[in-house]
Amino acid sequence: MTEIEGKRYKAALVVIGNEILSGRTADKNINWIATKLSSHGVKLDEVRVIPDIKERIISTIHELQGQVDYTFTTGGIGPTHDD
Repeated sequence: MTEIEGKRYKAALVVIGNEILSGRTADKNINWIATKLSSHGVKLDEVRVIPDIKERIISTIHELQGQVDYTFTTGGIGPTHDD
């Protein structure tokens, strides 16, 4: 475990994509990221799945600041007009 000075680090994952929310695409990242973080002593404390809306992405990231040590994002980079 890579805990520094006894601190257990926490992370949040923000999954961005209308295709995830609609069920058209299955998320394949949550489990993999949770496993990798855990192997480094970081607890995945929260996962949020949000739409491809710029304001929603910004507000979600801002809301998570101060609640966790790390915030990771996936999605939002596909070939559609809203990415």
